[in-house]
Amino acid sequence: MVERRPALTLLSHLVLILGVLIVAFPVYVTFVASTYSAEQIAQSRPLSLWPGDQFVATYTRALFGGEGDYGGVKAPVGRMMWVSLVSALVIAFGKIAISLLSAFAVVYFRFPLRQLCFWMIFVTLMLPVEVRIGPTYEVVSQLGMLNTYAGLTVPLIASATATFLFRQFFLTVPEELAEAARIDGAGPMRFFKDVLLPLSSTSIAALFVIQFIYGWNQYLWPLLVTTSEDMTPVVMGIKRLVAGEAYTEWNVVMATALLAMLPPAVVVVLMQKWFVKGLVDTEK
Repeated sequence: MVERRPALTLLSHLVLILGVLIVAFPVYVTFVASTYSAEQIAQSRPLSLWPGDQFVATYTRALFGGEGDYGGVKAPVGRMMWVSLVSALVIAFGKIAISLLSAFAVVYFRFPLRQLCFWMIFVTLMLPVEVRIGPTYEVVSQLGMLNTYAGLTVPLIASATATFLFRQFFLTVPEELAEAARIDGAGPMRFFKDVLLPLSSTSIAALFVIQFIYGWNQYLWPLLVTTSEDMTPVVMGIKRLVAGEAYTEWNVVMATALLAMLPPAVVVVLMQKWFVKGLVDTEK
């Protein structure tokens, strides 16, 4: 039995509010800084906690580029966000599709060395991108995939973790469903499409959120395979804004950081219900 005490309820709410304020304060300061001009930020010590009057000008320059307060030309963040969005979507959908099919093959097909194949996939968890980055770059370079969406996404599209999660989920699906589908004359792919995919919808949604954020936040691999301004993801763009100019325009940097946070935040908020259900729901 859960005992409800008003004092404990009030204390728990105060702790939660305090936690939210601690987490949200840096984001608020970032927003405030993005509403001033670079000159106002440089002259303000300390920075005011009230928003300034340069919101539209700063975000317009960040999104569409143009000449900065110190004379430098800023690359449009809108293009960077498009590159990041395409890369994140391809990585997320690609990982889910490949993982679903590989888990389906490992669980429902009988072929020699089936378990060995699964463990070979699983062992790749010990080989993250940082370990195999040299040979992978060589292959991508020889295939002419530098500065392309294929070069940004294909080397990151396989996922042993997702394969393992889908395999464990498929193993819990009752064998009677496969028998019933077989009796009804359904082939393997129809069973996969009509039975397994609907049952896996919440797991797919949860994995999509995780893999979208993973793809959006990629930094090391894009740093190697892209040299063109047109193929720069927004995470790399933030770094270039800080290190690429003699005078850093912190208002544009802060605006870019906030814009870069928006798509992952929107995905999490819109899919929060499915995300939580996919992680905890075990009903079939």
